[in-house]
Amino acid sequence: MIRKIIQINEEKCNGCGLCASACHEGAIGMVNGKARLLRADYCDGLGDCLPACPTGAITFIEREAAAYDAEAVRKNMESKTSSPAVPESDSTPGSAPSRLSNWPIEIKLSPVTAPCFEGASLLVAADCTAYAYARFHEDFIKGRVTLVGCPKLDGIDYSEKLTEIIRQNEIRDVTIVRMEVPCCGGLENAVKNALRGSGKLIPSQVVTISIDGKILDR
Repeated sequence: MIRKIIQINEEKCNGCGLCASACHEGAIGMVNGKARLLRADYCDGLGDCLPACPTGAITFIEREAAAYDAEAVRKNMESKTSSPAVPESDSTPGSAPSRLSNWPIEIKLSPVTAPCFEGASLLVAADCTAYAYARFHEDFIKGRVTLVGCPKLDGIDYSEKLTEIIRQNEIRDVTIVRMEVPCCGGLENAVKNALRGSGKLIPSQVVTISIDGKILDR
């Protein structure tokens, strides 16, 4: 049948995944870092995903497509919301909750502007810090919008992207968490360059984590 359905421009897609989160029916998924319409019969044509896309990669078109299958969507949503058995060790008193409040968290996948940035305390952390420092969620992620990256692994300079994030949003303060290893200097320098390049006076601090998981300075 010919009906209205979404179309995703892969060249415009930055892989942030916000459209997949906004699609309540589960029609959209991430494949090789790009958003894809996985099930045409799950797409109701209402377009909740359109305003979620920061790059304008999603549009409506009319084409031959399978009819919207409300029953299949209902069963799919039920399968996702059914609660699996939780191991006893995970439900004991004192289990630590996640403090993550935003997604995506990778610098290279993050949109430049997003509601979560407005009035936020921004955490820019090296990938390894969350593994090295045991209380990372409680001491650093809690109460902050989190961005993570590794300039050595990604092979890019985050300065330009971070400059635009700081310039185009009302960031309250910035915390940089890095490892003591020299390659983390690239992340620290990128954030400092971004703070200068934004033209704003924003409080910032640098926290260095040792390879054995201790805070070296603050």
